[in-house]
Amino acid sequence: MDKALESLFLKGLEINQQRLFRICRVYSPDGEDAKDLFQEILVQVWRSMDAFKGKSSFSTWMFRIALNVCLQFKSKHLKRQSRLIKLDSITIENFCSEEVTKEPDEKLKHLRTCIKRLNESDMAIITLYLEELAYKEISEILGLTENNVAVKVRRIKSKLFNCMNARP
Repeated sequence: MDKALESLFLKGLEINQQRLFRICRVYSPDGEDAKDLFQEILVQVWRSMDAFKGKSSFSTWMFRIALNVCLQFKSKHLKRQSRLIKLDSITIENFCSEEVTKEPDEKLKHLRTCIKRLNESDMAIITLYLEELAYKEISEILGLTENNVAVKVRRIKSKLFNCMNARP
């Protein structure tokens, strides 16, 4: 790989690292899986660098790859979960890094729960929206029109509002 592509990768990672990790948190059940997912995204972006043609911004291209990797992960995770047997009587302590184990406040935890209840399309849209991507960039990543994204965001916000207020 030439130096220009390597530089582009490193700059894109520097700019988008936190956003990409937060997206991983939405699509993964715990902090360790989020870390693994993040690493997988970086590997896939790195492997695909030669395919980047500059038709969109590098960040848009990275987010498109990230969402694809996250959706593949979610699909594999659901299949694996369906094959596991729950053992409610066994407790296993999980030792994670301090950053991953920090518990978010209750509202944020409930919001994440509500987001995870959305269908895949809505979850992708709201995750990108919460990362403060413009409608134009979300539309490029997901292959929708800007107007369609705006309408969907409004509807998703309403669903999330109802979910947040339906708390027991």
